[in-house]
Amino acid sequence: MAEQHLKEQLESLEEMLGDPEAPLSAEERDSLQQLATNIKARLIARDANEEAEADPTLVDGVNLMVERLEASHPTTAATLRSVMQTLVDIGV
Repeated sequence: MAEQHLKEQLESLEEMLGDPEAPLSAEERDSLQQLATNIKARLIARDANEEAEADPTLVDGVNLMVERLEASHPTTAATLRSVMQTLVDIGV
């Protein structure tokens, strides 16, 4: 259930990243895309019951992005907070 919620959150984030009207700088878009790609890779490995390369900084990276976007993009920051909590909940 939590993984499905995370996948939905990532889809929402990717829709926003694909929207040329979204008020994000190129650097913010790149950082968010890298983060989303990294999380999706972890989920794919988890779904395939494979051992993903350990990345203890994944949640920290999401948290840093939340802090960076909090003032200028509160909706995106809220989505990332939810993603971060789901990652913690499922142990990724």
